[in-house]
Amino acid sequence: MASIRVSTVVPAGPADVWEDLRDIASHVRWMSDAASIRFLTDATEGVGVRFECDTVLGPLKLTDRMEVTEWRAGEAMGIRHTGVVSGVGRFLLSATDGPNGAVHTRFEWTETLRFPWWMGGPLGAYAARPVLSAVWKRNLRVFAARF
Repeated sequence: MASIRVSTVVPAGPADVWEDLRDIASHVRWMSDAASIRFLTDATEGVGVRFECDTVLGPLKLTDRMEVTEWRAGEAMGIRHTGVVSGVGRFLLSATDGPNGAVHTRFEWTETLRFPWWMGGPLGAYAARPVLSAVWKRNLRVFAARF
């Protein structure tokens, strides 16, 4: 199992950050490993939304099936991964002080993932941690640069 936590500070308040983050379809614009997203439910926001994400990381390509398990506007979005790689993920937003009294947002991304045996199981997950951490840190920098 791989547990990963990355974060960044976004130069905007949590409400503004949430307005961008809540658009799950737009995640392909800032997640370099997300090639496309297809919704499996009519709804595209809120708990219970299910979707598939074609994930590409180097030579590895897979379809990640996900379901939104937590939706707190301006605060948090939780995801359950039910595809080849299983586990849980969460985006957490919290207000933090920026320069000159501006309100910024700490954006924390956590994932706990299980890899199948043919991807090395726990050993593969352990080996993937630094790679995934680097990719997701870069993704957060790209997200923050949108503000």
